Order: sequence, then C-alpha cells, then structure tokens
Amino acid sequence: MLKKDLRLKYSAFRKQLSLEQIAAKSLDISNKALELPIWSKKYYHIFLPITSKQEIDTINLLSILQGKDKYVIVPKVQQDTLEHYLLTDSTKFKNNSWGVPEPVDGIQIDPNMIDVVFIPLLAFDTIGHRVGYGKGYYDTFLASCRPDVLKVGLSFFDAEELITDVFPGDIPLDYCVTPQKNYSFDGS
Repeated sequence: MLKKDLRLKYSAFRKQLSLEQIAAKSLDISNKALELPIWSKKYYHIFLPITSKQEIDTINLLSILQGKDKYVIVPKVQQDTLEHYLLTDSTKFKNNSWGVPEPVDGIQIDPNMIDVVFIPLLAFDTIGHRVGYGKGYYDTFLASCRPDVLKVGLSFFDAEELITDVFPGDIPLDYCVTPQKNYSFDGS
C-alpha cells in the first residue's frame, strides 16, 4: 500500500478509538515494551503524544524509564528539525502549534548520545518500514544518530504486509511494539 493511503486508513482507525481504548492499549504497549532486549542502554528518546491525533500515550513508558533510572530525552521542533533535551525535574513544557508538549529550554543532547529512540508512527510493515505524518522529522533525526541506535516504533495496530513507496532516505525500525505483539526486524 502507498504511504498516503496508509495515512488516511490509520488516521481513521485512530479516530474510532475511545479515550479508554487509547489508555488501555497504551498501557499494553508499555508492558510489551518491557519484553524487548533494550533495557541495558542509558539514553532513551521518547515522544510526547499529540492528544488531538489520538497518539499512543507514552506516560507509562516514561514512568518505566524513570523507574529504571534511565536518561530520558524529549524532542522539540525547531524550524525544520528536531532538537533534543534531557528531561529533568525542572523541565517546563509548552504545547507547540500542533499541540505537542515540548521543553521550553534545558540541557540539549547530541543525537550521537542516544541509544534508543521510541518513534511515533501511523503504520508499519512486516519488514520494518514505517509511515508517519510525512514531514520527515524522524528520518532526518535518525540519520544524525549513531548507526547502532535502536529504533522502536509504537503502534496501536498490527503490521501491514508491505509499504510500496519506500524512499532511500526512509530509515527502518529495529522493533515495533503493539498491544498484542512485539515485531523484530533485526533478525532476532
């Protein structure tokens, strides 16, 4: 399927979810993520959800990271790129024009320090390609990370068979977590 068709299909699927379903599925995703072989790392990048787009609520995953004493990095859109800030007790947030909570300021982190990136997406396929909103923020960001950074998608829905219009600059996932299943694309 084409990315534009998948964006429409999965945006519509998300709109059908109630707040209770989003909360329950988000919790299930957080619990399934605990089964991944990623927890020995130090620096974890996590997105904060756009509630108006009914994205996965990452608060439970954030609590897991903090409970494991991990360094948590959160993004901020600056011009056409993402900047990355260490989450601390004093981090203040403000919603951007899309309704994304972003750090106002703080300690900026170089992408090369990041070990694991949790990635928002609308859809993904059985070989790890993903579809986001089409702005390319995460592809640009992931290209600036170390080659061994672990890329973990989070999805309410299972994999599509194949995304047909993948571009050379599209960076695939290593894992994707759904409420029922973890997908691995690294051969393990």
